[in-house]
Amino acid sequence: MLDLIKYIVEQFAEDKARVEYEVKEKERVIEVTVLLSSSDMGKVIGKQGKIAKAMRTIVRAATPADSKKYVVEIREKNGDAVDNDADAE
Repeated sequence: MLDLIKYIVEQFAEDKARVEYEVKEKERVIEVTVLLSSSDMGKVIGKQGKIAKAMRTIVRAATPADSKKYVVEIREKNGDAVDNDADAE
């Protein structure tokens, strides 16, 4: 699933070399945090968060029913959370 997230993010990010991914596995959830440079934040999140929401929908649809839920959070490097999954547990 991380490969799918990377593919989607890299379609919109201009500074692909500076994109980082952190994966934390919890009891029922796998949290994927995408760390971006400030110049790529708007491009990856999209207007009114439409790109980020679509990415989460695709990830949710591609996740098998019997596996852990994926939560995608988008952060600016050295900054606060800017866009996170509202359904996070």
